[in-house]
Amino acid sequence: IPPDPGDAGGAMGAALHTYVSLAKQPVKKGFFPNLGPSYPPEQIKDILDTYGLSYEVCEDEAELVEKTATYLADERVIGWFQGRTEWGPRALGFRSILASAGKAEMKELINTKIKHREIFRPFAPVIIDKYVHEYFRADKKLSESAKYMLMVYPFAAKGVKRVPATVHVDGTGRLQVIHRADNRLYYDLIEAFRKKTGTPVILNTSFNVRGEPIVCSPCDAVECFLRTDIDYLVINRYIVRKTHV
Repeated sequence: IPPDPGDAGGAMGAALHTYVSLAKQPVKKGFFPNLGPSYPPEQIKDILDTYGLSYEVCEDEAELVEKTATYLADERVIGWFQGRTEWGPRALGFRSILASAGKAEMKELINTKIKHREIFRPFAPVIIDKYVHEYFRADKKLSESAKYMLMVYPFAAKGVKRVPATVHVDGTGRLQVIHRADNRLYYDLIEAFRKKTGTPVILNTSFNVRGEPIVCSPCDAVECFLRTDIDYLVINRYIVRKTHV
């Protein structure tokens, strides 16, 4: 059955099937679906200046990770814009809204003041790979799909207690298991958060509001940031702060 011409995911799947099955080409290891555009720092700076935003520039990734992890530990909400845009149905740590999941109230805050959607809508827990079985009642050998936020597992008691903002009404979570090889900066951020809080899990949702696509460009990110109660926009090595924070 040919893919729907408007279905980009189906078209990509058909192309990959042809490449692997018909052309007899090997499957490349290390694939991750951040296949969209990226933007150079100079272009991002120009956009921030055009909007008249105040920002600080981190010297390196270590400083960026440390400061962002501190904001998350202080229960601030982060607009996270790094690298290439994700391709597919989930925000996987390239165009994401991030927050601490330690208080159940965070779910309602993000749904009402940022996403502008129903308060029952769940958020995804992103967890460092080696801690999965402490927080979830999951298969001993996880499916590769768990890397892409496509699998749902019941929380273990520890998860329900420690990250209630990501626990759905039925006690499950649609987790993303993060491996450092797939997204080093995102992994390091969650690890820095773990060192500050003891919790290797953060809340992740797509960087958009209801009725709009996930942000792609720096302009998209700035517009969403300015129209919502996101506290900080962390875009490349620039940290943009809301005046009320």
